Amino acid sequence: EEDLLSDVCREVVQKWSESQTVDAREEKEDELQAIASMMEKQARIVVKPKEISQEEKQRKAALLAQYANVTDEEEYPFPVPRETRCFGGHTLSALNSLPALFRNTNVEDVLNARKLEREQLRDEFQKKKEQDKLQREKDKLAKQERKEKEKKRTQKGERKR
Repeated sequence: EEDLLSDVCREVVQKWSESQTVDAREEKEDELQAIASMMEKQARIVVKPKEISQEEKQRKAALLAQYANVTDEEEYPFPVPRETRCFGGHTLSALNSLPALFRNTNVEDVLNARKLEREQLRDEFQKKKEQDKLQREKDKLAKQERKEKEKKRTQKGERKR
């Protein structure tokens, strides 16, 4: 019976391992089939390039050329009627005559801020330097006074002897 039992166990293990390999093959085949179907779907999707007419291309080129020629010193490129009123009773033509409204001043502002900061640091350093000098002089005078007091005390002590 023991021989039969070991044979049956071997047979069960063999059948189980065969079923596992069959399941693994089926899963791999399913995965491959899914990947193939996804690739087919992607191949069917075709992106049509947008057709741009020659007129639209020319308009776009003209706009780009217009904005490429604008500099900071020129007036704002939109045409404005001369006597158009805006808020506050000012005319837009007066606003357009001010080129500083459309000039980028960020770099100048940063440089001026750095310059002010350097000047403040320089002034603070100068004040600290003067204070240190005064403190050294005070310390020197105090040291001299202590020496003189010590000298007088020693002279007094010698006289008493």
